[in-house]
Amino acid sequence: MWSDPIADMLTRIRNAVRARHDYAEIPASGIKQEIVRILHEEGYLDGWERLPAHPQDILRVRIRRLPGNRDALTGLKRVSKPGTRVYASSARITKTQGGLGITVLSTSRGVMTGRQARELGVGGEVLCQVW
Repeated sequence: MWSDPIADMLTRIRNAVRARHDYAEIPASGIKQEIVRILHEEGYLDGWERLPAHPQDILRVRIRRLPGNRDALTGLKRVSKPGTRVYASSARITKTQGGLGITVLSTSRGVMTGRQARELGVGGEVLCQVW
């Protein structure tokens, strides 16, 4: 059992990118699936699928490569941790890497990017930053 499953997921993706793997496999959960969906929609991943397995389903995420064999995803950072939760109002959601990355939040309206949360005027827990 992990004390922070989201940090474990980000570390698995980070390690797969650095090791030049084509995909990473992550134990599935609802919030992890939503984070992976956002990373795919924002162009950091080529795709993902949820595979049935026992005792827990697996998320298989395909790592995206850009022309010249560069990685689309260069950094992942866990912001809110089990010991130190970080919350932000819609006015205080920071831009990651000067607007070149995304911030992922868990809001009352679901998991979304910082841009979407600012547009809807909702704040929430800052889960991670990706660039």
